[in-house]
Amino acid sequence: MSNHLDRRRLMTTALGGAAAVGLGAGAGLLGAAPAGAAERPVTPHHGHGDFPDVPGMLGDRRANELWYMFDETTLYNVAPELEQAFTDIETALGDGWERAIFDAWMAMAATSDYPNNFIEYVTPIKGPLKVLSKAQLGVFDTYYRPHGHGIVGAFADFAQGVLNDPRRERPVHTMNGNPPPGYHIWFIFMRSMMLLDISRHRWERMAPINAMAWAIQTIAKPSQFEVKEPLPRRVVAREAAKWLPRSVHRLDRDFLSYPLPEGMS
Repeated sequence: MSNHLDRRRLMTTALGGAAAVGLGAGAGLLGAAPAGAAERPVTPHHGHGDFPDVPGMLGDRRANELWYMFDETTLYNVAPELEQAFTDIETALGDGWERAIFDAWMAMAATSDYPNNFIEYVTPIKGPLKVLSKAQLGVFDTYYRPHGHGIVGAFADFAQGVLNDPRRERPVHTMNGNPPPGYHIWFIFMRSMMLLDISRHRWERMAPINAMAWAIQTIAKPSQFEVKEPLPRRVVAREAAKWLPRSVHRLDRDFLSYPLPEGMS
């Protein structure tokens, strides 16, 4: 795990992502996922209209726009309030703060004092986490209805590497690294927000989707530079059924396995 993680692939996954979904039957939540490698027609989101045409784009149009705007919001055109939140987190946790919070959680979550020890650790960054949560939830809510199922498909596509967006130098929207450290960091920030009662219920619903994406990417091994063929639908459905019903307490145990889910290679 590098000392400095790519913020695009960390904050664009872990601190945001909150369109809540029901956590019932796994495969039934997939909706249109997984996306194929060919373009699909846009289904306008209530109140948001169509998206601009992007020649060469592949994969689900809405999912591409979601991840593109996540990058815009958290990396390329960061609002002053959010930039200050990043600065405040670094001030509180120190240089290499992504690695610092990872190491802290991995150590603390394995002890009998958890979660109280971790709550104490992250309490100094509660203010910045509120800013991050609001910014990233805002992006998700722009493209997917809260409590809808579409966000599951967007994460399945992201994890498979089937979203090709020519607007980026690295055109495939996916987590960097195989295996990628970002899903762990994302989960740790989700848990931080839950434990600090920052949009707790939404993060509780989001955490299993993040875990599902971790497992799917472990299987798919996507590239950021070349779009992949989607995994067989049965494989994605199997991982959804396995991960989406899990509680955050079960996921605490699951994410102690690093870098891959237990039993996967």
